[in-house]
Amino acid sequence: MTNDISLTDAARLALQCLDLTSLNDGDTPADIEALCRRAQSPFGPVAAVCVWPRFVAQARSLLPAGIPVAAVANFPAGELNLALALADVQAIVQAGGNEVDVVLPYRALMAGQGATCAGFLARVRAASRPLALKVIIESGVLATPQLIAQATQLALAAGADFVKTSTGKTPVSATLDAATVMLGEIAASGLATAGFKASGGIRSVQDAKVYLELVASTLGDAALTAQRFRFGASGLLNDIEAVLGGQASAPTHSAY
Repeated sequence: MTNDISLTDAARLALQCLDLTSLNDGDTPADIEALCRRAQSPFGPVAAVCVWPRFVAQARSLLPAGIPVAAVANFPAGELNLALALADVQAIVQAGGNEVDVVLPYRALMAGQGATCAGFLARVRAASRPLALKVIIESGVLATPQLIAQATQLALAAGADFVKTSTGKTPVSATLDAATVMLGEIAASGLATAGFKASGGIRSVQDAKVYLELVASTLGDAALTAQRFRFGASGLLNDIEAVLGGQASAPTHSAY
């Protein structure tokens, strides 16, 4: 499978690894209700639903136990604000959430404050256990391979379950160049359970297929599960359902 995943297999795997997401400023309870309905597709469930902390309890009440609820912390600004991050984490935990997607203070990292960022992540990791933790490094802003690698290393050292590319709120989201660096660091870490999440701008199965092949070639075919790989997207499900229903995939959109 590593070198050439069929479009149908890509759609099936993308569905199984999809964090169906709604993080719009104007989200309402009705939006979250619709999102949770969509998460239970005719072709099977998504990997998780990702929402603002204030919607965790609602989403948890609407979804079967087998679909985790993820929510964001320190999002989207990614400031060096530990109090805010910990308050978000506490809200997610108390509302019955299953996963936390926290934004690394990436500007602080760019300013040379690596040790401070490490301490920030350690506190968030301690507060979020036993929930799964995904660390968003905002790779499109970090831009250089060196900073992307450093951010990935810090996240893994802090005990992150996943390292995630982007908030989806900046001009550059997931790219294959950034993914290659991040996956290389995950492979080099020797952490057999550490995962990768590509988020932002992935809208078609054609887009997803390239990431699936990259993950397989770097971490092995066994990593193509929700335990090691996720897509963060709101619109990708439409194309997944189209492909699994026998239609053509939409044109690619991702930055390469």
